[in-house]
Amino acid sequence: MEWLTGPFEVGFVARALWGGLLVAVICALAGTWVVLRGMAFMSDAMAHGMLPGVAIASLLGGSLLLGAALSSVAMALGVTALSRSSRLSRDTGIGLLFVGMLAAGVIIVSRSQSFAVDLTGFLFGDVLAVRGSDLLVLAGALVAALLITVACHRSFTALAFDRRKAATLGLRPGLAQGLMTALLTLAIVASFHVVGTLLVFGLLIAPPAAMALWADRIPAIMAGAALIGAVATVCGLLISWHFGTAAGATVAASAVACFFVSVLAASVRDRIPATDR
Repeated sequence: MEWLTGPFEVGFVARALWGGLLVAVICALAGTWVVLRGMAFMSDAMAHGMLPGVAIASLLGGSLLLGAALSSVAMALGVTALSRSSRLSRDTGIGLLFVGMLAAGVIIVSRSQSFAVDLTGFLFGDVLAVRGSDLLVLAGALVAALLITVACHRSFTALAFDRRKAATLGLRPGLAQGLMTALLTLAIVASFHVVGTLLVFGLLIAPPAAMALWADRIPAIMAGAALIGAVATVCGLLISWHFGTAAGATVAASAVACFFVSVLAASVRDRIPATDR
């Protein structure tokens, strides 16, 4: 038991645990729609696209969260603008902005005197540096994510499965898409400090994708994804503490490992005759 509970008796590890759990729930709420809507590439691009804003905010001594939010919004608007061109596919626009924003962020960070340290922190996060004020921000982000999810559940559900049906029902799919992107932006911005811009994709996609193999109802997928994300957070922090690995990366890797375990278990389940289940 000491092996399991000892690390969380240390103050900064306990804060990391709470931060990771809050992020797990936020990512479960947003990530479920990402998986159902097929927005994985878009979410990955937005996670990388916030690097320039974070880098500029760091150099100017401003709020990293505000910089990340502005950069993510710029990324989303850029993708929307490019996707209107009949000569370019949506994936092409996302890919170009993905590389351009990431490169711009690295160039901006290279202007700092602690280039390697800053870039590592931005890309891979520092969950063990989570402060009490960060937990308050994450709690506020969770409340906002819950409000958006509950208020827009019907519109998001229709949009995820049939955009034309959503329009027929008068659910304003354009507005719903914008709010879904806002929810995604909120999750990415709130999470980057914990797992960084490169690894937030793991917590955002892996738990909902793992749970989607076992549940048909959206609330069940969200609840299961939050639980899987929480398990990944605890396992990642324990492995990091005992084996000296990077905490944020280990948490993200644990989430991805949970997905593959879920895939294997679902494969075994599907091979069992229905009469034997």
